Amino acid sequence: MKKYLAELIGTMVLVLMGCGAAVFAGTAQPFAEVGTLGVAFAFGLSVIAMAYTIGKISGCHINPAITLGMLINKKISGKDAGMYMIFQVIGAIIGSSILYFLAKDSGSTTTLTGANGYSCVTTAFIAETVFTFIFLLVVFGSTSKGANNKFAGLAIGLALVLIHIVCIPITGTSVNPARSIAPAIFEGGAALSHLWLFIVAPFLGAALAAFTWRAIDTEKE
Repeated sequence: MKKYLAELIGTMVLVLMGCGAAVFAGTAQPFAEVGTLGVAFAFGLSVIAMAYTIGKISGCHINPAITLGMLINKKISGKDAGMYMIFQVIGAIIGSSILYFLAKDSGSTTTLTGANGYSCVTTAFIAETVFTFIFLLVVFGSTSKGANNKFAGLAIGLALVLIHIVCIPITGTSVNPARSIAPAIFEGGAALSHLWLFIVAPFLGAALAAFTWRAIDTEKE
């Protein structure tokens, strides 16, 4: 249960901080503007902070796509994987509920929860699949045997920053089903109708990365 609660807390922080930056300061807001780069760093720094906070407890997946990849490569049991995903989504919903409460009367000119969306389904699907694939390769590589694991959290967080810089203009960047599910629940409308893509594509990218890493990893466990 400690592992599951750690995943809940970590995902809550990721959604609250990352999506919060998009809602309150992502574009021309009344008080501040950090732009795409600022939002990208908000997500990446959240991952770095949580990696060094809960990493020793749960491994700090805070992303169902990462959990699926770890399950495919037999680094986590099926029971734990299922519970991780459930608690990740619960944590994301808590984070989104806090953000919705803070944003509903704030005068924000964007969505109230930082929900994902797209204008071209093909472009969005390819982007989310490819960027999740790249993200998971960084996760596998930086946490693998023989890697400098002390800096794994930093490598993973900065990889997420890089991915957001490129992908925010395309989909708002998900590469994390929990991060997309919770804001869509509160946003409704188009966010809910687009949600399937932000579940299927990251899972597909994660699975491809898991099989690819299994083929190219040179270190035996």
